[in-house]
Amino acid sequence: MSGPVCRNLVLACWIMGFFPNLISTFKIANLKFCDRNIQHFFCDLSPLMQLSCQNTNKLQTLNFFTASSIVLFSFAFTLGSYVRIIMTISTIPSFNGKSKAFSTCASHLAVVLIFFGAVAFVYVRPRASTDFEINKVVSAVYIVVTPVVNPLIYSFRNKDVKMAIKKLLF
Repeated sequence: MSGPVCRNLVLACWIMGFFPNLISTFKIANLKFCDRNIQHFFCDLSPLMQLSCQNTNKLQTLNFFTASSIVLFSFAFTLGSYVRIIMTISTIPSFNGKSKAFSTCASHLAVVLIFFGAVAFVYVRPRASTDFEINKVVSAVYIVVTPVVNPLIYSFRNKDVKMAIKKLLF
C-alpha cells in the first residue's frame, strides 16, 4: 500500500463519516428538548430524539436511510476486501500456508461480523422508539467488545502466548 492510497482511504473514511450525518446533526441541534437525562452510555441519536418535545418522524426516517446506506456500503466494501483476500489466499501453493492464512482471516472476519451485526442492530431499524436497555448492551458490544476481542484473537495465535497459557492452566 502506497502513501497516497493510504491517505485517500483515510480521507474517504473521514468524508463518509462526516458529511452524510451533517444534515441530521443540524436538524437535531434545532430540536426543542423536554428532558435533559439521556438514557445511554453516550449521546446517541435515538435516545436524544426521545428527549425531544417535537415530532421527529422525518428525522428518524432520514437517520434510518443514512445509517442503512453507511452500514451497507461499509459492509459491502469490507466483504469485497475479504473476497479479494480469499482469492489471493487460494493461490498459495502450500496447504499449510493456506490453512494459516484462512485461520487468521476467519478469526478476523468473525470480529468484523460481530461489529457490523451489532451496528446494524442498533442503527438500521426504522424507529427510534426501541428498547434502549437492549441498545445499551448491543452498543457495548461494538464499542468495547470488538476492540478488545480483536487483539486477543491475534495474541492467542502467538506461540509464546499459547505456551504461557498452557503453563498457567496446567
